[in-house]
Amino acid sequence: MRGLMLEGLDLRKPMSGHKLAILRIQAGVLKVMVNKLLERGFYWILPVILSKSTDPLWPDPDFSIEKRIEVEIYGEKVSAMQSMIVHKRVLVSLGPEKIFILSPNIRIERRDRAATGRHLYEFTQFEVEVAYAKMHDIFRIYEELITESIKYVKESLPHELEILGRELRIPQAPFKVYKRIELEEKYGSSWQDEISKIIKDPVWVTGIPRQFYDYEDPETGEWRNYDLILPEGYGEVISGAEREYEYEKLVMKLERDGLEKSSYKILLDLAREGLLKPSAGAGLGIERFIAYITGARHVAEVQPFPRIPGIVPDV
Repeated sequence: MRGLMLEGLDLRKPMSGHKLAILRIQAGVLKVMVNKLLERGFYWILPVILSKSTDPLWPDPDFSIEKRIEVEIYGEKVSAMQSMIVHKRVLVSLGPEKIFILSPNIRIERRDRAATGRHLYEFTQFEVEVAYAKMHDIFRIYEELITESIKYVKESLPHELEILGRELRIPQAPFKVYKRIELEEKYGSSWQDEISKIIKDPVWVTGIPRQFYDYEDPETGEWRNYDLILPEGYGEVISGAEREYEYEKLVMKLERDGLEKSSYKILLDLAREGLLKPSAGAGLGIERFIAYITGARHVAEVQPFPRIPGIVPDV
């Protein structure tokens, strides 16, 4: 595993043409995505790396964190960023109402996830959050980013695709939408892996019980959240939701999930004062998306310095 995944990391050797082609494609994809959102009037926000507040990632059914990174700064305990959900909510409530962030995330996944080809312990999300947006507003944003970036790669970087031996399909938007409960009834608990093998284009899956900040209808039990699943076994690449913004519901769900309310004090204070705006957003895993575009066997192949669960490289 180590020799395979870290191949090409010897800094005494020039980077391979294969790796350079991947990096050129990644640069092109990011250029398209950033420009599209700037044209739409989004604010580009710089990321936060260490904070008292970060995504608990619990009780997400896909939770697999082996340990959390915590350090002390000026006598205060802070955590490495697992997701900027809290910060995004604060920003669109008190500042610009449309934002995007290239946000580094550190998630020390279980070591057995090294073999999936889809997991890293350090990766970057292309985060979007929009005040007063609904689920389908976010669908349309990411569908444009995905289709336009793939179109750009096909038209502008054919040599790189030839080096990689990759034939790309431009997906047709709008993408199909499925309910999680229906997929689970048909395919069982491994529904994500199963549908990823049979679909031709990315699909949205809605209604996934998980973190306290995802909107949950108290009467119907419906969760207004969503994942985007990629074809060819690449699996989930986007996770997002409409957000909870009412104080009583946030408190109830934090208590239900056994989470420490003090870690989310700023959200609760804003909600209690009526300042937390309804919003919707999501995060796209850049490395996983680039792996799909380039046909990489393991998502670590698209990182200059792979960050694979259970493996700590020299650089």
